[in-house]
Amino acid sequence: MTKLYVREGSEYRVAEPNVILTHADTLICRRFCSGARPLQQPHQVREFLRIHLGGKDYEVFGLLHLTTRHKLIAAEDLFRGTIDGASVYPREVLKSVLAHGSAAVIIFHNHPSGACEPSPADEGITRKLRQVLALIDVRVLDHLVVGEEIFSFSEHGLL
Repeated sequence: MTKLYVREGSEYRVAEPNVILTHADTLICRRFCSGARPLQQPHQVREFLRIHLGGKDYEVFGLLHLTTRHKLIAAEDLFRGTIDGASVYPREVLKSVLAHGSAAVIIFHNHPSGACEPSPADEGITRKLRQVLALIDVRVLDHLVVGEEIFSFSEHGLL
């Protein structure tokens, strides 16, 4: 196993996991800060979501708000659920999109169970959000379900 070290003054010690995660989170936030380079590669979004949602034991539903050139405006967790579900309200999603001035969004949520296959409810809310957001010319680029793997609605032809 690889060991990471931190420097304290002139001394080095093995880094504790919480220190590593804190520093990793800081680096990820810098990479995905508002106005950063466009998110044009799926692996960039997946990398962010793995870290952002990876250790949660409850479901989180959120949006990546994007400009017309797919630069990140904000990453927002909109709804927090339980171990096996979260209630999602299209009205609140619409309010958030308007508040951020989003031209496009990527929907995301996690499955704490580790399964990444979307449920019928996941497919239904995706359809509903696409319809609602299309009324104000906001594109839904993808819906990503984060489990042990990441399921992409777009890659599977469900968008």
